[in-house]
Amino acid sequence: MNDLEIFHFKEKFFDCWSATYDFLLVSVFYQAVHKRLLEFVKLPKNPRILDLGCGTGRLLHRLAGQFPELQGTGFDLSPQMLSQARQNNSFRSYRDRVTYIQGNAETLPFEDEQFDAVFNTISFLHYPNPQLVLSEVRRVLKPQGRFYLADYALRDDLNRLVPFSRSGLQFYSPQQREQLGQQVGLPCLSHHYLLGAILLSIFGEVEGIF
Repeated sequence: MNDLEIFHFKEKFFDCWSATYDFLLVSVFYQAVHKRLLEFVKLPKNPRILDLGCGTGRLLHRLAGQFPELQGTGFDLSPQMLSQARQNNSFRSYRDRVTYIQGNAETLPFEDEQFDAVFNTISFLHYPNPQLVLSEVRRVLKPQGRFYLADYALRDDLNRLVPFSRSGLQFYSPQQREQLGQQVGLPCLSHHYLLGAILLSIFGEVEGIF
């Protein structure tokens, strides 16, 4: 399966899942992960943030609620997930501060150094070319910005491709995450286990404003 076929498959998979996503047990699990994630998030005043693989927008809603000056952009491959996110956002008090855009994380339609923080929660495992995604994250981050990557992690001595879908899922150990970040000039600052095997890795410049 080539990259174009992979992206098409994943888009359709999540389109089909979108209508029931927020009613499944997995959504409850993700929300618990989001709650723990926010314990480690530091943002400057008037932050501009990007949520890659935002799904139905639950993390972005938490962020907008906690940071009243935040301007947020949700980005996802699935149009139907984004449709659900827009519906969920339509009655929120912060709806004018949040927008949603459809696209591929390997080619982000944003200017250089646009965001104070980029988030990616249980989505990185789906990317067939993680180094391209990290390179784009590095490009759109401000010089002292932070990338918050939360996903399932393996031990440092393991690396496994899991045939969950035809294109598989890729899990990375803490060391492998660090190596991927170093390859694009985005050093890993710290790791924190959030819930079970979900590991948060924070990337950015060592000398930051946060």
